[in-house]
Amino acid sequence: MRESTLTIGQLTLRLCGVVVAMFAFGFALVPIYDVMCQAFGINGKTSASAYQGAAEVDASREVKVQFVATNAADMVWGFEPVAAQLTVSPGSVQEMRFIAHNPTDKPMTAQAIPSVSPSKAAAYFHKTECFCFTQQVLQPGERIEMPVRFIVDRDLPADVHRLTLGYTLFDITARKPPVPVAGR
Repeated sequence: MRESTLTIGQLTLRLCGVVVAMFAFGFALVPIYDVMCQAFGINGKTSASAYQGAAEVDASREVKVQFVATNAADMVWGFEPVAAQLTVSPGSVQEMRFIAHNPTDKPMTAQAIPSVSPSKAAAYFHKTECFCFTQQVLQPGERIEMPVRFIVDRDLPADVHRLTLGYTLFDITARKPPVPVAGR
């Protein structure tokens, strides 16, 4: 039986190769994620900025828009849409409000990340105003209503009759400096 021994230089070279491969794999994850979302029809990405276009209303067509609000694992806020669903005509400007409540005894900062499904509908869902464009800071016990104004594009494929706008709320307090509470 022959023993295999590596020199320190060979081991270092192999470990550096593993690190480079892991780094390259990290960059490959984004396109892989996009392909998987496209293939399975999940997690359609929406624009991170307000839509500036104008559209005519297609009153002959109705699309149901469902609203879903979830919290990331470490988020303790109450977070929900005012209604679970709206029926809209493509091209019309619509609004939905989401309610957020900070039940803690400290100021917290949150960021909402949107997604639209089916993913092929994401390109046809335009937000003109959204609480997801900015970070939300709530003081202890504070409750707010946060609007999202949107337009479902008239060019939405005819086979899409229902879409879901989902938000996941993340606690980013640790990433921001503490917000002073008034009167302290």
